[in-house]
Amino acid sequence: MAVFSLVFDPVAVHGLAATLAILLVFGAWQKLRDPLVFGAAVENYRLLPVSWVPVLAVCLPVMEAAAGVMLLLPKTATMGGGTALLVLSLATGAVVVNLLRGRREIDCGCGGLSHQPLSWGLVSRNLALMAAVLVVMHGDIERGLVWLDYLTVTATVLALFGLYVVFNQLLANRPATPVFR
Repeated sequence: MAVFSLVFDPVAVHGLAATLAILLVFGAWQKLRDPLVFGAAVENYRLLPVSWVPVLAVCLPVMEAAAGVMLLLPKTATMGGGTALLVLSLATGAVVVNLLRGRREIDCGCGGLSHQPLSWGLVSRNLALMAAVLVVMHGDIERGLVWLDYLTVTATVLALFGLYVVFNQLLANRPATPVFR
């Protein structure tokens, strides 16, 4: 049993879990399909010895993908959530360190379809993702899903994924949107 638990409708928990799984697996796939580019992004953060970069450039996305898959299954959601929190915390910490160093123009290396320079908006996005992971990990579900719930979960996933894509595009267009600086 979780140390603390909140009661959520299962639609919310399953919708968040599925959305997080898609985001994590897609992000991992983007990194793993071109490990040299992701390795260069990791190296550009200047937080690790150069000899460790290739190892992290493979381990981090593998952990990210594993977290996404584990979040989908109730029996492994807690382990998947812990792994997702670890990956998101490492990435967010690296972003914060570089923002405090004044290094805003490097690519975040998040994976995806557009270049994203570092910003506090990126940190906020990751904190929101971590909060969603906590809901999935600790949200006790008091009822099972019925057939209509599956349609609602699908709509929830599409809506949340759409919001994520829009927010990410706003972050990528950061110079044109000073609110996210």
